Amino acid sequence: MSSMKMINYKWIDKPVLCQPIVLKILEALKNKYSEVKVSLNLGLTEEVCKIVGDSVVIRDSIIELEKLEEIVSRSRDIYYVQEGELIPVSIIGEHFYKLVLVKWGHPPTLEIDGIHMHRVKDFTPDVDTKMKLSLIRDLKCCKVLDTCTGLGYTAIESIKRGACQVITFEIDENVLKIAHLNPWSRWLEDSRIKIFHGDVSKSVEEYREYFDIVIHDPPRISLAGELYGLQFYQKLAKTLKTGGRIVHYVGQPGILSGKKIWKGVMERMRMAGFDVKYDQASRCVYGWKR
Repeated sequence: MSSMKMINYKWIDKPVLCQPIVLKILEALKNKYSEVKVSLNLGLTEEVCKIVGDSVVIRDSIIELEKLEEIVSRSRDIYYVQEGELIPVSIIGEHFYKLVLVKWGHPPTLEIDGIHMHRVKDFTPDVDTKMKLSLIRDLKCCKVLDTCTGLGYTAIESIKRGACQVITFEIDENVLKIAHLNPWSRWLEDSRIKIFHGDVSKSVEEYREYFDIVIHDPPRISLAGELYGLQFYQKLAKTLKTGGRIVHYVGQPGILSGKKIWKGVMERMRMAGFDVKYDQASRCVYGWKR
């Protein structure tokens, strides 16, 4: 594991705002309330914020009315509060990373260069994750490989369903930085989840016949084609115990032009030693190691 750096995940508990909360604060300001009870962690809990004149006190920061009005129309954007400023939960680098509100009361998704990392049409990220894991009936006492950490929802849901250990990999440091600020990723602090920063394809072979389950939910094929190749599927097969189960989210890129990429995926996975089927509802290929 020399090429991998283990990440000590720690949620950065900064107040987080988005449109539903801003609207509630603005309503309280309009009605000249002395305080307002809102969620500062995207719906997980609530706390009381005092109102002073045309400003709201959010923990140790004073946020003026004008700053709230500047962002109220941005229905998908998420901000954290720091020293009286509202800072977008986003990173500009080689790519543009952004935490995006899908539906209030549900986890946000990650957007990279405008591409969502979860299904968001008619679904929310938590429902999307549960649909994938429902293809594996029992995770109790299982060791799980989660090939692509993202915001950590797969790893977190695996533990909730009884997995005793999850080992997960994330190649993109900026994705991990966003996860540190996402309140819905906070359960990655669980000691049963081990996060490694690095390329899963270069180190996964070290876990020969170690895992009971593999959850393979990579970026779309146009962004990470190597994670859809025969060579990588062969590596995944080597990590699984005989009879071990696999779920591989494939999606439907190119479906409008007649492409059915899951057919090629299934063919390569069978060549690698898996018996697999396709589930239309979750858009996953799933099965077990022969």
